[in-house]
Formats: sequence, C-alpha cells, structure tokens
Amino acid sequence: MCFTFLSAIITLLNEFLCIIPCATGIVQHTGNRKACCHSSGQKSDEAPPPRAAAPETPPDRVCELKTRPEAALIYRLSGDYNPVHADPDVARAAGFERPILHGLCSFGVSGHALLKTLCGWNPARLKEIGCRFSSPVYPGETLRVEMWQRGEAVQFRTWAVQRKVVVLSHGSARITP
Repeated sequence: MCFTFLSAIITLLNEFLCIIPCATGIVQHTGNRKACCHSSGQKSDEAPPPRAAAPETPPDRVCELKTRPEAALIYRLSGDYNPVHADPDVARAAGFERPILHGLCSFGVSGHALLKTLCGWNPARLKEIGCRFSSPVYPGETLRVEMWQRGEAVQFRTWAVQRKVVVLSHGSARITP
C-alpha cells in the first residue's frame, strides 16, 4: 500500500512539474518530463521572482504527516541514486547527521497535505504549487504543513516537528473550487 501511494505521488509530481506555469506564464509540455522548457526564450539562469513568506498569523489549516523511515530508499526509484539519501557515511561527509530524504519526497508530502486538507483528495483542483527548500528532512520525521487560504491562493510552510525547523518555506499553491 505504501509503495503504491509513493509511486502514485512520484508519477503525479513528475507529470505535474511539467505543467506548472513559469514566471512568464508559458511552459511547453512535450510529453517527456525531461524535455520541459520555456518557450518564451527566458534564460534558465535568471533568478525566479521572490516568493512571499507565510503570514505571521496562526494558520487556517494544519496537517501532520509522518514520513516512513525507509522512504529515502523507496524514493531512489524516482531515479535519484545520490548516496546522500542511503549511505550514512556519505551523508555525514556531506554534513548531515544521517541520510536525508529526497526533496521531491518532502515536496510530495506537502502536496499530499494540500490535497487531503484543501482539495478533498481531488488532484484536478491543485493547479499550481511551489516552495523554497529551506532545510533537509530526515526519513521518519513527522512533517507539519501549515496553510493559509485566501480564495484560490494558498500559502504554506512545512516544519519537521521533532526538530522544530522549517523545511519548506515560502510555499504557494492555487486551488480551484
């Protein structure tokens, strides 16, 4: 069951990442997720526009989801075989206390929280999602996603509960009715 869910999230995000509008509002989807490109001629090394930080008010909604201890090993199936996600010695040499979770998985857990909490599990309602990766997530940690919704616009922030650290910041999404 867990493997099926993770596979579905990986597939959903890989497809979804190809159709998120860029700053210019134009992205070309070629059907091959590795071939997504700007059709506007925008240089790939230009900085994206700054993202808005989460409000300083209490969140409208909160969702906590626990990541699985073996999630980084399962997420290697996404094609990212970097040993920092699996080998404790490599992770320590890179400055981490232990192997870290893939960013795609951390992002997927936040997307899962949005789908569960604000979309009634309907992925067609989630039109855009983006964030800033602020700190690594360790497999097995519980992630707390705080959400502020104003109409279709959503801002979110994701915390690693046990360490009390923000792991995804400046999150934004657009959810349709």
